[in-house]
Amino acid sequence: MGSITQYNGGAVMAMAGKNCVAIVSDRRYGAQFQTMATDKTKVWKMHDKLYIGLAGLATDQATFFEKLKFRMAMYNLREERDIKPSSFGKLVSTLLYEKRFGPYFIEPCIAGLDEDNNPYLFASDFIGAPLVPDMDTNGFVLAGTATEQLFGMCESMWRPNLEPEELFETCSQCMLAGMDRDCLSGWGATIHIICPDKVITRTLKGRMD
Repeated sequence: MGSITQYNGGAVMAMAGKNCVAIVSDRRYGAQFQTMATDKTKVWKMHDKLYIGLAGLATDQATFFEKLKFRMAMYNLREERDIKPSSFGKLVSTLLYEKRFGPYFIEPCIAGLDEDNNPYLFASDFIGAPLVPDMDTNGFVLAGTATEQLFGMCESMWRPNLEPEELFETCSQCMLAGMDRDCLSGWGATIHIICPDKVITRTLKGRMD
């Protein structure tokens, strides 16, 4: 194993469409090459139009999400409104950079819709260096052990202004093909399509070997 971030395995991907955005993660929870469970949650809802996916060390995922819940509750109490996706991206980046000398071994992916229902994507490394993609050329972000495999699939299959069902199909095919080429992620996937008026959640069946 090269890095502690690969210890539990896992893959997370977010992709933008036309006034919609998708975030998908695999369901495997492992300890190196041993699969411990096949129903691991790696994507969490922050509010109706904002989701975060965390790849990396499972214990740090849980710790970091609890810190995020606390910060979100304080923000809602003080501001009396939902946080903007762009502000949330800065919050995540700041929280990670605070611990840069003893970092959380996680890679976040954020997917959301802003007040005009434009898609917002964000990813970073484990010390919070932000990556906000250009939606016209690269409307996707990736994290986890299958990143290299997913990049090729996403670059060849993504195109701008995908409708929700097209986005679901594209995201699903990219994720399933990428996971099949990485032994540390897989065992199916959970996908959330965030639309202005609803969130569609589906579970994908993948290879079980």
